[in-house]
Amino acid sequence: MNSTGLAVEALGLRKRYGEKEALAGIDLRVPWGSVRGLLGPNGAGKTTTVQALTTLRRFDAGSATVAGFDVRREPARVRARIGLVGQSAAVDEVLGGAQNLALFGRLYHLDRATARRRADELLEQFGLADAGRKPVGTYSGGMRRRLDLAASLILAPPVLFLDEPTTGLDPRGRNEVWQSIRELAAAGTTVLLTTQYLEEADQLCDQISLIDEGRVIAEGSPGELKARLDRDYIAVVVRDADSVSAAAEIVGRLAVAIPEIDAERRVITAPVRNSVGGLTDVVRALGDARIEAEDIALRRPTLDEVFLHLTGNERSIEEVAA
Repeated sequence: MNSTGLAVEALGLRKRYGEKEALAGIDLRVPWGSVRGLLGPNGAGKTTTVQALTTLRRFDAGSATVAGFDVRREPARVRARIGLVGQSAAVDEVLGGAQNLALFGRLYHLDRATARRRADELLEQFGLADAGRKPVGTYSGGMRRRLDLAASLILAPPVLFLDEPTTGLDPRGRNEVWQSIRELAAAGTTVLLTTQYLEEADQLCDQISLIDEGRVIAEGSPGELKARLDRDYIAVVVRDADSVSAAAEIVGRLAVAIPEIDAERRVITAPVRNSVGGLTDVVRALGDARIEAEDIALRRPTLDEVFLHLTGNERSIEEVAA
């Protein structure tokens, strides 16, 4: 057993599929009780990392411990201490929610009475008690994913892996799952989740590992990663569509990069280093040019802009993921 004090530790994980190197030396250190996000586009190596750490796929090189046990040498002990929610629902749509959870309990070798009791506890915990006897086929997408989360927690594992848990959900369903994850983290569960949704990582994660081409290219809190750009962004919405070009020329003179122009929405966006001074200069210059602005706002960089800056990729995370 490893005694590093980390819930998850991976050092130099490598995995190759033929000519493709899916993992090119992944390093991760996830403290107990935290929420770590693996953020990156499709094909970056997120799911392969989760599969390696949860014993579902052997890695070619490197080492890993989960919940204090060596993934390669002690896979059964690792599996006994983790929960996993994959990208596809694991529940039966014909059975009710309570029947699904009781079935999972029996598969985990709980006796019948304990499995039923645990099912009722989890239905209550995830706000599904009223729907517990209804067939899962009648559930909304968010309810099904919450039931998936509940099924992964039958034995109350200390470490929970979530592989893109909200893919395909509408905003309401996504928010339902987010709230459940927050509650689990608040109760002390260590969560490692993969996502290609920037807002999801921003909302849920204490720390983010930004992944591209099988490597961790940056780590930190959402705020720390954004601070690496050393710039904020000014967004100007002009009232008159005929003023867009002139406004973009003014903003461009005061910015540190070429502005982005959305002519249809009459929006000009550009990065500035001296955020308050830059905002003041833009307001003054637009006034001098008699260009009326409908709105002017200052914002922090997005995680997508951090990704683009660090990788030089022409496409953003969500564009690559689409």
